[in-house]
Amino acid sequence: MAKAASKTPAKAPKKAAAPKKKPATPPYQLIEEVCKASLAKLQELELDYQLQSEINWCLGSFQNDGNPVGLYLMAERALAIFKAELAAKRKGVTAQLVKDIEKALKDR
Repeated sequence: MAKAASKTPAKAPKKAAAPKKKPATPPYQLIEEVCKASLAKLQELELDYQLQSEINWCLGSFQNDGNPVGLYLMAERALAIFKAELAAKRKGVTAQLVKDIEKALKDR
């Protein structure tokens, strides 16, 4: 019997790597981050202690039940305060902070 010529199997061409996608962010992560930043800035500037305690309470509530409605309300109130402080040119309040809050509120 004659041996059949053994051929090595042809290598399959490499597939192009799929483009890497950004990891999916949790749906309400942005508003949570904005509220934390707002709380820190309010504490730093010693503004509206009532709002500080309400943001703190809403962040804890959000951690427990995942309902962001309170965070959106607190972000709206903080936005009004920061806009007023920005107009008064108070140090520590930046236009970027205001833009971040507005962006988070748009994503409702």
